[in-house]
Amino acid sequence: MNADLEHTTSTSYSPLPDADNHRHPSSSIRRRPITLLSGIFLSMLFFSSLIALILNQHNQPHQHDSRNKESSYAKPVSRGPQQGVSEKSNIELASSDVEDTYPWTNAMLSWQRTGFHFQPPKNWMNDPNGPLYHMGWYHLFYQYNPDAAVWGNITWGHAISEDLINWFHLPFAMVPDQWYDINGVWTGSATILPDGRIIMLYTGDTNEEVQVQNLAYPANLSDPLLLDWIKYPGNPVLVPPPGIGTKDFRDPTTAWLGPNGKWRVALGSKVNKTGITLVYETTDFTSYELLENLMHAVPGTGMWECVDFYPVSTTESNGLDTSVNGPGIKHVLKSSLDDDKHDYYALGTYDPISSKWTPDDPELDVGIGLRLDYGKYYASKTFYDQNTQRRLLWGWIGETDSEAADILKGWSSVQTIPREVVFDKKTGTNVLQWPIKEVEKLRSKVTVYQKVVLEPGSLVPLDVGLATQLDIIATFEIDKEAVKTSVEADVGYNCTTSGGASSRGAFGPFGLVVLADEKLTEQTPIYFYIAKGSDGVAQTHFCADQSKSSRAPDVTKLIYGSSVPVLHEENFSMRLLVDHSIVESFGQGGRTVITSRVYPTKAIYSAAKVFLFNNATGVTVTANVNVWNMDSAHMDYFPFLNLER
Repeated sequence: MNADLEHTTSTSYSPLPDADNHRHPSSSIRRRPITLLSGIFLSMLFFSSLIALILNQHNQPHQHDSRNKESSYAKPVSRGPQQGVSEKSNIELASSDVEDTYPWTNAMLSWQRTGFHFQPPKNWMNDPNGPLYHMGWYHLFYQYNPDAAVWGNITWGHAISEDLINWFHLPFAMVPDQWYDINGVWTGSATILPDGRIIMLYTGDTNEEVQVQNLAYPANLSDPLLLDWIKYPGNPVLVPPPGIGTKDFRDPTTAWLGPNGKWRVALGSKVNKTGITLVYETTDFTSYELLENLMHAVPGTGMWECVDFYPVSTTESNGLDTSVNGPGIKHVLKSSLDDDKHDYYALGTYDPISSKWTPDDPELDVGIGLRLDYGKYYASKTFYDQNTQRRLLWGWIGETDSEAADILKGWSSVQTIPREVVFDKKTGTNVLQWPIKEVEKLRSKVTVYQKVVLEPGSLVPLDVGLATQLDIIATFEIDKEAVKTSVEADVGYNCTTSGGASSRGAFGPFGLVVLADEKLTEQTPIYFYIAKGSDGVAQTHFCADQSKSSRAPDVTKLIYGSSVPVLHEENFSMRLLVDHSIVESFGQGGRTVITSRVYPTKAIYSAAKVFLFNNATGVTVTANVNVWNMDSAHMDYFPFLNLER
């Protein structure tokens, strides 16, 4: 047994007494007055903010002059850890040497809002919760602050879609109105039972700031919109067990059936510095038994939150229901690490008898190996889409600008385009993530470039029209024999410490530059870099360089990336979804994925450009590129419902 687990501190929690005034189930009758009051308050807040903004603009110089007047920079305020969840502020700016706030104009801030990624009309959003498909509609619930563009007062937002691209906003699904969730209706997951009933388990933060698990269910299953949700009168159904801290017990998974016919649910936690996954068994989702064995534990990884657990087929291309197990099946175990704010996963084998999961490669275990996304990406959650037999993945993409800028623009965070997840049969060591095919419905004009020869040091502009909403697929060919016969080059190369796309090597970087102005004073390169070690083995890296993405000083501008397997018969390939301030990059069919948030000040609207480039010194690259301009998705309040606008 790990030393961390041997020296646990026993803690326990006694729930509050069953007083009648604490046990009213939430229903539409109770929620709508709250929603109405929220609407009134938000309307007042909106109009007061609008008046303040008008007055502020009246006193500001014209846009081209405003950049000369920078104000004192306010360091970020920590939000979340004191309440027992991960940091929700861009705390990286706190440790930087930023001293000034960039004078953002309305035009700049308006440009940042995405055209085809999901986001609520305003305010703060974080984790995707309980995604499911019901009666012709996809449902997305999400962590939402109805009052401001910063984290707090966490409520469950709710939206529906027929195609996962175009969305209608619905009333809040759940609000923090009971003692067991009064400090936040936090992350949860949906389970659809064989008889069609929907079970929603979620973490609540109690009036004493203790993390407990609660049960909710639709008031009317025949309602395709699932407008009304009832909180189980006997909540909470789970409290922290002995040995688990009261702030280290959260985020229940979708349930799966064990071999004994009982349902199992996993939760994330930690013991000292060991990240762990607890498993509970239940027959009715109201009473539970903690299984003796931990599903898995990895020393040194800290608190595990937003745990996800699901099967993938090693032989078929379709997704699988969470309860499927047997031959030709591997299980993905994923955790969001509170310590470094990244989502890690590993492939392994699940033994349903012992309820233990074992990684295929201990060196690529959860928290120390593969990541779902090497950029700005966290708190992801999958669900099985029984409508199309796909395993679909959502991820929260936070902001990397300043909180002051978020407040000024009135919103914070987006969700990724949903990704289909399958096992990579070619490598056998990773999953593949790929944007759902429905996003291709937004493609409009296509521009094709074939066999573009890029000599060392080349930069080629691509005339694609308005370059702020794009879907780009590009392949690159190089003389692999030249790489094979060369001596070692760039031993120990690493995207994040490399110096970015301007650092030249024999076999890289080469790729695309997006959201660049004509003079490249602002640019976001996405590229491959081939490094060859002293052992003669070439390793390909897939990187995204944000170091020159914006002239604004109060923006985090990191270089993201990791190695990516490129098999012998494969060319180098990438797909980019560019949508204003977000770029999702998929290397080699989705083996390595990087999400970037960028905030240019010049490379916006018609000034945004796209380039091909080859900054390698020792190899010529031939590129083939298809670029589609993308229409915007439709996002609005659902018609016939009296919702705020």
